[in-house]
Amino acid sequence: MTSSVSHSSSGGLHAAIIMDGNGRWALRRGLPRIAGHRAGAEALRRTVEAAVKHGVGTLTVYAFSSDNWNRPKEEVGALMKLFLAWLRSEVRRCIDNGVRVTVIGRRDRLPRLMLPAIEECESRTAHGARLHLRLAVDYSARDQLLAAARRPGATANRAALSCALGSPDVDLLIRTGGEQRLSDFLLWECAYAELYFTPRLWPDFGPEDLSQALAEFHTRDRRFGGLPAVVSSRG
Repeated sequence: MTSSVSHSSSGGLHAAIIMDGNGRWALRRGLPRIAGHRAGAEALRRTVEAAVKHGVGTLTVYAFSSDNWNRPKEEVGALMKLFLAWLRSEVRRCIDNGVRVTVIGRRDRLPRLMLPAIEECESRTAHGARLHLRLAVDYSARDQLLAAARRPGATANRAALSCALGSPDVDLLIRTGGEQRLSDFLLWECAYAELYFTPRLWPDFGPEDLSQALAEFHTRDRRFGGLPAVVSSRG
């Protein structure tokens, strides 16, 4: 039995991507690591456009984890500048393609110059209805869970926690670069996600790779703890 049923609460399939392999891509070419991150930004542009064409409802991408602050200061600074440049250069393209952009994760540790750019991008793309692009920046799933649980008056049940996190369940989790772990990304939301791992380094990821991942997803039997429909119908 195959299934293309989405389990996302936001409507439409929710795909999430751990964009891994930028540094290795650059080093294999004798280039500085930031060159890999720039190529990764181009891969994100291609993937967003492909996601729109495939009718993906929500796309959440892991752009910068909270643990990435431990990287060399020069690399972190270059990444922040690249992110700022992306916010400014892609907003028009997102508007034209009906893409709504939001940024999830902490903002209190980001460079102050980035905050107005984030808010402007979110505001200008707010009416995008074809795809919701969520950029996870300074993001830690564990920290998000702790923050939700510690909110004043927080209710200890699944529905309340999901509401506090404000994130739909993930249907398909894609990780590039050959690693096979979640790395503190959307841990709650990936409880029933279909996992797809590819050795393709992120800068080389393209529309055909997304198509392949989605095709694989549609062959999966998603029972959410229940029985296959055929077995269930037989009693």
